[in-house]
Amino acid sequence: MGVTTAHSRRWLAGIVGGLAVIVTAGVTPAAAQDDHAGTQRLLEQYQSMAGPGAAVHAGDRDGAWTLSAGTADTRVNRPIGAGDHFRNGSQTKTFTAAVVLQLVDEGLVDLDAPIETYLPGVVTGRYDGTAISVRQLLQHTSGMVRDVRDARPAADGTYPLAELVRSAMDEPPQAAPGAEVRYSNVAYLVLGLLIEERTGTDAGSAITERIIEPFGLAGTSFPEPGERALAEPVVRGYTGGRIPPFFLWRDTTTAVEMSFWSTAGAMQSTMEDSATFFRALLDGEVISEAALAEMRDTLPAGSGGAGLGIDEIPLSCGGSAWAKNGGMNTGHTSTTAVTDDGRFASIVTNTVASSTAQGTAALGVLDSALCE
Repeated sequence: MGVTTAHSRRWLAGIVGGLAVIVTAGVTPAAAQDDHAGTQRLLEQYQSMAGPGAAVHAGDRDGAWTLSAGTADTRVNRPIGAGDHFRNGSQTKTFTAAVVLQLVDEGLVDLDAPIETYLPGVVTGRYDGTAISVRQLLQHTSGMVRDVRDARPAADGTYPLAELVRSAMDEPPQAAPGAEVRYSNVAYLVLGLLIEERTGTDAGSAITERIIEPFGLAGTSFPEPGERALAEPVVRGYTGGRIPPFFLWRDTTTAVEMSFWSTAGAMQSTMEDSATFFRALLDGEVISEAALAEMRDTLPAGSGGAGLGIDEIPLSCGGSAWAKNGGMNTGHTSTTAVTDDGRFASIVTNTVASSTAQGTAALGVLDSALCE
């Protein structure tokens, strides 16, 4: 416990057409700590189908430990650490949901009020803002389209939040409001506008002032429009693929304009910060007991349940964990999960999950880390 172990690899790398061409040679796994050998094996299996590197940061109320496989950067052999920075993708949604629920606690938002109450004339076109509630936006039951498709960037190439939402109003709904759980990034962009209307400040500032700063999340931030760089140390992000024994990776760490994702997925964080935030949230330190109960009131989704900005997943050792995953086309995929008794696990790899098998393998690592 408390000691970081790394799966050591020797890399031969070159550059061909902008791609890093990497061949693993003489791969010799380092001895994992006896206490976490099973999780290390699963992590190595996951990394073999995921990015150039993968890591898990886990523990309980008594301590924490970190395991790594592969590398955070194809140019060097460096294990991913618990304090390394990456784009957390849809884990941003849990921060957004927490701020909305704080506004519920403050009497500024009613979960079951139609969004038209707070944003008149915003949810229009093929949607009826009088029929879609704040709760439905949070729980992915609004029926709104999943993604923004044709937003117009500003002259500087950034995307105003209001324009992202406006551009989606002519897209066909996925379902009728309240009919079923259908994942929607657009719904969380609408929630960003709700935060701005109720707080009188931009959504990133509200998240920073209400969550990031009070909970000391020094490695976490909401990017300013046009800000693409990650803080050091960086988990570099890659897109590409594998043609064994070759791995063809393109560095896409800064290739995405993050204002396009805003309150649905733009933030940067670390495994350590992610675990800190999720633990504080589930311990009732971020929102009230009543608001937390609403967050944990789930609807069936897959093998688990969809709550308000957080999901319930079953564990092999019994009970369940509360989790949120995130993938970003910068080349990062991550998930954080916590249990009611204080166990936690956060995982990251430096490419975008491209198969169900990868997702299943990642959940296997988390399950092992929480149940061992």
